Amino acid sequence: MICRASAYHGRMNEMHDIAIVGGGLVGSSLAIALEGCGFRVALIEAALPHVSAQPSYDERNLALARASINALESLGVWAHFATPPAAIERIRISRRGDFGTVKLDAAKLGLPAFGAVLPARELGNALLHRLDECATLERIAPAQLIGIESRMECIELTLRAGAAKRRLSTRLLVGADGSASFVRESAGIGVQRTDYGQSAFVTTLTTELPLDGTAYERFTDSGPVALLPMAGNRAGLVLTVAAGDAQRVAALDDAAFLGLLHERFGYRVGRFSRPGQRKPYPLARLLADRLTAERMVLIGNAAQTVHPLGAQGFNLGLRDALSLAELLLAARRDDADPGSAELLARYVARRMPDRLATTSFSDDLVRLMGNDSPPLRVLRSLAFSTLDRLAPLKRRVALRGMGFRGDVSQRGLSR
Repeated sequence: MICRASAYHGRMNEMHDIAIVGGGLVGSSLAIALEGCGFRVALIEAALPHVSAQPSYDERNLALARASINALESLGVWAHFATPPAAIERIRISRRGDFGTVKLDAAKLGLPAFGAVLPARELGNALLHRLDECATLERIAPAQLIGIESRMECIELTLRAGAAKRRLSTRLLVGADGSASFVRESAGIGVQRTDYGQSAFVTTLTTELPLDGTAYERFTDSGPVALLPMAGNRAGLVLTVAAGDAQRVAALDDAAFLGLLHERFGYRVGRFSRPGQRKPYPLARLLADRLTAERMVLIGNAAQTVHPLGAQGFNLGLRDALSLAELLLAARRDDADPGSAELLARYVARRMPDRLATTSFSDDLVRLMGNDSPPLRVLRSLAFSTLDRLAPLKRRVALRGMGFRGDVSQRGLSR
C-alpha cells in the first residue's frame, strides 16, 4: 500500500488545520470522523500501514462496548469487517472464594447485546479499508515525528522518513501516539503512574463447550481472568498473574498453562485446549497530568492507559476521538480556529467526567477485588448478591459498561 504524500522531496513547510500523530485504532477513528469536514487534516504514522490477512492464536482481542459499535457503524467502519464480531449477550462476574455472582443478561434487561468481541487485527483492517475511502485526508507514512516547535498561531512539526526530512505546520496537533507519547513528552505534560504489580497474558484458546455469547470475569487473589466469546468454540483470554510470577508462567508448556487456568477459572465451559502463544505484559495505569497544551490535545492511550479489567481502554479512547471530532466539526461550521484555547477547554470539560469515572472505576475495582481480608470478602459477597437481585440497578450498571455515560451519545457520532 502506498500512502498519498509519503514521498519526501525537501518540500516547503506546508500548513494543515489538524495533524493527528498516531495511526492506531483511536487516531485512525478520529481521522475518519473528520473526513470531508472542510479542514485540511493529516494522519502521521511511523509505520507503513498494511492489511494483515492471517489470524493468529496469540492475537489480541477487543471487547467493544455498544456505544463503540454504534460509533463504528456511523463512521462506515463496521461494514468493512470480514466476519461479524461475536456478540456479548450475557456477562458473568464472580470472585473465587466469595459467595454471590452477578449475572447480566441483555435480553432480560431489555437491552441489545452489551457489545461484541473481535480481534484487534480485524478492527485495524476495517479501519485501513475505510481510510482508503477518505478522499480528502492526507496520510503521511512511514514518518516519525522528531521535532515540535510552538509558534503563536501554529505548531511546526519535523518528520523523518529514512534519511529524508519534511516540515509541516498545523493549527492543532493531536497526540494519539500511545502510552509512550512523543507529543505528550514534547509538551512537557507529566504522567501519574500506578504499577499494579501484575502482568497479563493475552491469547486465544478453544473451549469444550461454546460460550454462546457469554463473557466471564473471574476474580482471584492473583488477579482477574477474563474469557470473551468468539466464533465457534474459540475464546479470547486475559489471564492476570502477580508480576513476580510472570516469567514462571511464561515458561509453562501448554498443558501446565491450561492446568493453571483451570485452577483459577474452573470448568464452567468444560476443558480448555489449543492455547495460543503468550507472553506477559506488565500492567500499570498512566494518567496524563493534563489533556492539553497550547494547540495540542491528547487522546487514547496518550491521555490515559488503564488496566484491561472491564475492557475499557479502546472504548474510552474512541469516546475521546468522537468527542473531539464533534467539537471540531462544530468549529468548522462556525469557521473557528480548531486549535483555539476555547475549543480545547471545552474538550477537557466534556471529557473529564467520563475519563475520571472510567479510570477510577477500573482502578478501584482492581484494588477492591484483589483484597482478600475476611470482612471485605463478606461485604463484597453481599454486594454481589444484592446487585444480582435488583434489575434496575443491573441495567444502570450495564448501560455504563456499554459506554453510555456523560456526554456520549447512545447513537454514536451524529453528523
